[in-house]
Amino acid sequence: MGFAAHIVVYAGLLIGIAYGGIALLSGFCLMSSLRGWWVEGDGRLVRSYALALGVAIAATQLLAGGGAVDLGKSIYLLPSFSAPVMFFGGLLFGYGMVMANGCGSRALVLLGRGNLRSFVVVIVLGISAQMTLKGLIAPARIAVVQWSQITPGATSLPALLSTFGLNETFARMLGASVTSGALIVFAFAHAAFRRAWGQIAAGLAVGLLVAAGWFATGYLGADDFNPVPVTSLTFIAPIADTLQYVMLSTGLTLNFGIATVAGVFAGSLLTALATRRFHWEGYHSPRHMLRSAGGAALMGAGGAMAYGCSVGQGLTGLSTLSLASFVAVAGILLGTAAGLRGRLRVRPLIAAQDVPSSSVRASSPM
Repeated sequence: MGFAAHIVVYAGLLIGIAYGGIALLSGFCLMSSLRGWWVEGDGRLVRSYALALGVAIAATQLLAGGGAVDLGKSIYLLPSFSAPVMFFGGLLFGYGMVMANGCGSRALVLLGRGNLRSFVVVIVLGISAQMTLKGLIAPARIAVVQWSQITPGATSLPALLSTFGLNETFARMLGASVTSGALIVFAFAHAAFRRAWGQIAAGLAVGLLVAAGWFATGYLGADDFNPVPVTSLTFIAPIADTLQYVMLSTGLTLNFGIATVAGVFAGSLLTALATRRFHWEGYHSPRHMLRSAGGAALMGAGGAMAYGCSVGQGLTGLSTLSLASFVAVAGILLGTAAGLRGRLRVRPLIAAQDVPSSSVRASSPM
C-alpha cells in the first residue's frame, strides 16, 4: 500500500473506534429509533438519527462544494442504477433488520459488548452479502440490474435542481440547506430531545464522522498513482470484505471499510470494558437463533442489492443527496415499517426465563 492508502486505513480505524463508542453509549440505531417512535411513542432516538443525517448532509456538501471531495467518484452517484433492485433490496434489508433486532453496525457494537447473538448476525450477514455481491446469487442480481437499470439525466438532488436553470453552486447550496435544515428542525422541534444532551451529542458526532470518512478517502486518500475508493461509513460490503480478509489476508489488502469494521468492534469493546457494560449474552431458544440468522441473511442480500444499509445508504448515501439513495432508503423504511407494524409484523419472542415464576406455578398441575 502507498502512503495515502495507509493514512486512509488508519483514519478508518479511528473513525470506527469513535463510532463504536458513541453508538454503544447512545444506542444509536435506525431500527431502535423507528421502534421507539412508531411502537413505543418515544421519539428521542429518531431525532438523534435525523440530526446526524442533517449534519452529515451539510458537512459533506460543504466538503464537495469546496473541492475537497469528488462525490462523483463514489458508488452513490453512478450514472446508471436499477431503482427496482435498490428498492427491493431496501425492503429486504429493512425487514431483516427487524428480524435480527438491529442492523449490521448495531450488531458489531453489541458484539463488542459481549452479545454472542450479534456474532451470528455478523457472520451470516457477511456470507449472505458476499454471495449476493460475488457468489451464487451474483449472476441473478447482475442480470436483473442490467435489465432494469436506467440512466437518468440527474443523479443527485443538486443535479436535478440544475436542470431548472440554477447554477451548480446555488443548486448544491439550496438542496443541502433545505434537506439539512428540515431534518435539524424536525430533531429540535421535540421538547424531550432538546433535553437529551447525550442524544444531541451523539447525533452531531455521527454526522461529523460521516463527513470525516469522506474527507479521509476523498482528500487524504487522493493519489493519482494509487487511488482509493471514495466512500465513508457503510457496513454491508465491508463486513463481507472483513470476513474474507480474516480468511485470506495474504491475498488481500486492508482498506477503509475493513478498518472501520475492526474499529467499531474495538471501540465498542473498549467502551464496554471502561463503563462496565460488558456481559455475555446468547440465544434463549433455537427459534430465536433461526429468526436472527434469517434476518441477517435478508440484511446481507438486501444491503448488497441496495448498495448499502441503514448507515451506508441512510446516512452516507443520503449525505451525497443521491437520488438512488432516496430510493434505497424508501425501501428500508417501508421494510422496517412492515416488520414493526401491520400483518407482517415480527412478533417478539418471549424466553422461558422471562415468564414470571408465579405464572409458571399457576399453570402447573397440582
